Amino acid sequence: MLGIVNVSYPEVFILLGISEKPSLEPILFMLVSLFYVVSVFGNSIIILASCMDLHLHTPMYFFLTNLSFLDISLTTSIVPQLLVNLWGPEKTISYAGCVVQFYISHWLGATECVLLAVMSYDRYAAICRPLHYTTIMRPQLCMGLAFTSWFGGLITSLVGSTLTILLPLCGNNQIDHFFCEMPLIMQLACVDTSLNEIEMYLASFIVVVLPLGLILISYGHITQAVLKIKSAEGRRKAFNTCSSHVAVVSLFYGSIIFMYLQPSKSNSHEQGKFIALFYTVVTPMLNPLIYTLRNKDVKRALNHILFEKYCAKI
Repeated sequence: MLGIVNVSYPEVFILLGISEKPSLEPILFMLVSLFYVVSVFGNSIIILASCMDLHLHTPMYFFLTNLSFLDISLTTSIVPQLLVNLWGPEKTISYAGCVVQFYISHWLGATECVLLAVMSYDRYAAICRPLHYTTIMRPQLCMGLAFTSWFGGLITSLVGSTLTILLPLCGNNQIDHFFCEMPLIMQLACVDTSLNEIEMYLASFIVVVLPLGLILISYGHITQAVLKIKSAEGRRKAFNTCSSHVAVVSLFYGSIIFMYLQPSKSNSHEQGKFIALFYTVVTPMLNPLIYTLRNKDVKRALNHILFEKYCAKI
């Protein structure tokens, strides 16, 4: 019986990554290391600024803090193991480590989809219902929406990932990717995966397609409201209010859509690996840059924290 278990569930998985091009591994190691450091630092700065500056104690920055914490968690669940594999000759990850990795990445990926839709509703309320904004986006609702995002993503991951780890792999342990993902584990199974595929498509519709639809509806109403503003200055302010969120949504959903709509060819699979690396490593790094470079409130908060509080002590 022990032998059957070992065959069905291997002790380690081999993450092939770009092992067929070893000369690229040191370059990728340096790039991923740089992106990771910048991502953690930038998102930590946003969390710090949002917590310490009273002017940023608003629904928009509450959700942005959630997004920043999510991005730090997502990259941290993937990058350390990725760097170990890029640096050394061993390209392995333990079975338990792989399971934990795709549980967490699936959870956080689903959460981000819902959270971005929640943030678009916040922008809709701010621009289309400005006089009732504080009444609509009261603290209890904001907490409830954030909890729904995290809990909904967790339930999605628990269901899909648990169904995946129940699949017998019959000794297959080579994953042609940089990290463990649920669809890749399903491809290793030696039994019919129709039920898992149905669950995955249903979950994708609920946590990817529906939130994207809500985002498009929200920005449809926002566009109508902005076009009704007569002054150019008013339209510019309304646009600036949403531009950062639109950029983040475009990066996140653009990479996901491009990756999953590719034809199943070998060169497309190679592209898919790097696109997955983009939305798990590069996008979390760009998010804080987008929000800080294009946001006067965040810049003002950072200046206040750095120069007025800390420099005053010196």
